[in-house]
Amino acid sequence: MYKILYIEDEAFLAKIVKESLERLGHSVCHLPDGRNINQTYRDFKPDLCVLDIMLPHKNGYELARELRVIDKHIPIIFLTAKSQTEDLVSGFEAGGNDYIRKPFSIEELQVRIQSLIEITSGNKSASSTQESIQLGKYYTFHVKKQQLIYNETIRNLSHKESSILHILCKSINGSTDRKEILLKVWNDDSYFNSRNLDVYIRKLRSYLDNDHNLKIITLKGVGYHFSVE
Repeated sequence: MYKILYIEDEAFLAKIVKESLERLGHSVCHLPDGRNINQTYRDFKPDLCVLDIMLPHKNGYELARELRVIDKHIPIIFLTAKSQTEDLVSGFEAGGNDYIRKPFSIEELQVRIQSLIEITSGNKSASSTQESIQLGKYYTFHVKKQQLIYNETIRNLSHKESSILHILCKSINGSTDRKEILLKVWNDDSYFNSRNLDVYIRKLRSYLDNDHNLKIITLKGVGYHFSVE
C-alpha cells in the first residue's frame, strides 16, 4: 500500500494507529516528535505524512512548513483536538492538505489517506499536462511550480491556493461549483471547510487585483465564475 510518516507524541495512541495501519498493509515510520524529521523523510521517502499538531519541540505547523521545503507535493494530514476555524486555516496555510479531529477511527483515517493520495496524484498528473496558464495580460500561473507571476514578481502559492486556482482555471469564463472545489481540495464539504474556502478565495482575489480584467465572482448558491477578459 503506502509508506506513511507518522508523528505523534502520545505513545499509546501511536502504537494503536501504527499497528492498525500496518495491518491494512501500509508501511509506517513513527516518530514521537519532529527533531529528526528531515533526515527521516529523506531516508524513508514516504507517500504521505500524518502529523499531530500539539507536539513537543516543534508543533505540527512548523513541521509541515519544513516538509514543504523538501517536497512541495507530499500529502499532509493533520491530527488535531482543535476545531476553531482559525486553527484549521493555520493548518492549511502551513501546508496541510487535510485534517482529522481527535478522537478518530482507523477506518476514517484509512479513507482520508486513500482519498488524499488519489487527489494529489491527480493534481500532479493534471499539472504535468499544462505547465503554465496565461491569465489576462499580466499574470502567468505556473501550475507545477505553484507560482503566480505578475510581470516579473513571483508569488509562491500554498498547495491549497494553487489547487483552487487550478480548478477555477479549468472553467475560465464559466461556472465552478462550490461543492466541487470543497470535495476535490478538502474531500469534505463541511461548514468549517466552506469557511476556509471563503478565506482562500479572498486571498486569490487579492493576488489578482492588479488586473481589473480578472475577477472571481461569487455566484450565490452555486459557486464561482472566473472572468478573464
